[in-house]
Amino acid sequence: MTLSPKRAQESLIQMTELVLPNDTNVYTNLMGGRLMYWMDIAAALASMKHCAAPTVTASVDNISFENPIRLGNAVHIEAKVSRAFNSSMEVHLKVWGEDPVQQYRYKSNEAFMTFVALDPNGNPRPVPPIIAETEEEKTLYEGALRRRQLRLILGGKMKPQDAEELRALFV
Repeated sequence: MTLSPKRAQESLIQMTELVLPNDTNVYTNLMGGRLMYWMDIAAALASMKHCAAPTVTASVDNISFENPIRLGNAVHIEAKVSRAFNSSMEVHLKVWGEDPVQQYRYKSNEAFMTFVALDPNGNPRPVPPIIAETEEEKTLYEGALRRRQLRLILGGKMKPQDAEELRALFV
C-alpha cells in the first residue's frame, strides 16, 4: 500500500498555555515535567494530523532547558513532523516563553519526539512520507535518519556497525 506524501507544513500544531501557580516550582518557574507534558500533547497532535490515525509516543530525545519560563508568562509550542519512516514519525518541537507585560518572547526549548501510528487493533501501521519544502524542513529531514539510527542504537534495537548514516560521518 503506497500512501500519498504530505507536506510537513500540513502537520503544524501551535499550542499556547499560560503558566499558573500550580504549574511552577518553588522558584516560580514552569516545572520541566509540566512543559514535557504539554510538548507531548502538541507532538501527538502533529503526528495524528499527519497520518490521520491514533499515535503513541515511542521516544523522547534530549530536552535541554535554555531559559526558564516564569509564572504568568505564556508558553508557545510549535510541533511539526520532520520525517516519516515506516510506521514512525519524528516530530520537531520548538518552545518559546512570552512575557505579556514586558512584551518580549524568548526561546526556551527545542526537542525531537518519535511517534508510532496505530491501526484499530493497536498494531503499527504505515504513515505517509513527508515533503520537506523550506530550508529548515529540508535540514531537519536530512538529519532525521541519523537521529533515528542514534535512537535505535541507544535503545538497543540497532548495532552501531549497522548504522550506515552515522558511520558515513566518521569515515
